[in-house]
Amino acid sequence: MMLAVFACHPAKSRGRLYPQEPAPTRTEYQRDRDRIVHCSAFRRLVYKTQVFLNHEGDLFRTRLTHSLEVAQLGRSIARSLGLNEDLVEAIALAHDLGHTPFGHAGQDALNECMSAFGGFEHNLQSLRVVDQLEERYPQFDGLNLTFETREGILKHCSRANALKLEQSQPGGVARRFLDRTQPSLEAQLCNLADEIAYNAHDIDDGVRSGLITLEQLQEVALFDDFRRQTLREYPQLQDKTQGRRLLYETIRRMLSAQVYDVIAATTSALEAVAPDSVEAVRQMAPLVQFGQDMRLKSQALKKFLLQHLYRHPRVMQTTGQAQQVVRDLFAAYLEHPQEMQGGFLARSEAARDVADEASVVARVAADYIAGMTDRFAGREHERLTGQRLLT
Repeated sequence: MMLAVFACHPAKSRGRLYPQEPAPTRTEYQRDRDRIVHCSAFRRLVYKTQVFLNHEGDLFRTRLTHSLEVAQLGRSIARSLGLNEDLVEAIALAHDLGHTPFGHAGQDALNECMSAFGGFEHNLQSLRVVDQLEERYPQFDGLNLTFETREGILKHCSRANALKLEQSQPGGVARRFLDRTQPSLEAQLCNLADEIAYNAHDIDDGVRSGLITLEQLQEVALFDDFRRQTLREYPQLQDKTQGRRLLYETIRRMLSAQVYDVIAATTSALEAVAPDSVEAVRQMAPLVQFGQDMRLKSQALKKFLLQHLYRHPRVMQTTGQAQQVVRDLFAAYLEHPQEMQGGFLARSEAARDVADEASVVARVAADYIAGMTDRFAGREHERLTGQRLLT
């Protein structure tokens, strides 16, 4: 497929931290995608959860299935816009590599634990995974991905962390957070595909769990418009025994409408400003977007999910337990670093007698915990404390 002038061309990539010869049969972004798929952090995503914890059921979304859904949506939209599908896929598959066990609950708890040591940001942690923590190659740490993939992975970054990154990598992926410029269109697209995907699958998982109902969802225009449309075409789905089919068909239509809306709104935005290069895109306001009506409906859906799903008493109960697991693990590893395994123990031992030993050990502990799956974190907590909080 011909790429648009504003798309990222692999032959024009800003390159890798450690220069390597091109692959004979793959572009630079295809090579990034393959490295991500084969890395340890990617495999662990299958046992890291979104809203529901791993022990709560086998059919709920995990970080892995979410990443695959983001990649599918992103590629579909990229193809219509003339963007680089391989780069979109690489960013989508890597964007959650730094997420803690127990979803956002684990992230919040770990950020609290690290408050005296620079905090914890899962986007920055994803970059740490691909830049430093993966150990697969003899020549360098990390996966040595291209600038464009790494830029897309670092979706958010505090100014303090951006300044630290800029010191170690001048003009690198953190520079845009200081200059207030934009990433590539492929990175912008992954941000929006991420939102579309988790809204849809949180509806599905919420109904499957019994925490929200189809009746409650009738107050959400973005969902109910397509529920009514589905029932007009398939009136037999009124039958209560057909609830799953009604749910799936409604979500399918909702996803399709959002995809088409992004394509139309973004095409219009691109035609209005006519960027002639990736660098021109970086100097403009964000261009990958919903139309106004769809944006408002999407915001209303997110508000509904926050009130009825994410803050549901059952979710809040497991959230509290999960956060206690993370806090207890962090305290245990700070007091007894020898309880960490492999290279993490070696890193903590190397910090002895350095001026900021406590800060180094804390970051090692945060790296160790962030890399855990839900079930490994639960087992480690029980081993170290003798308590079983997650049953």
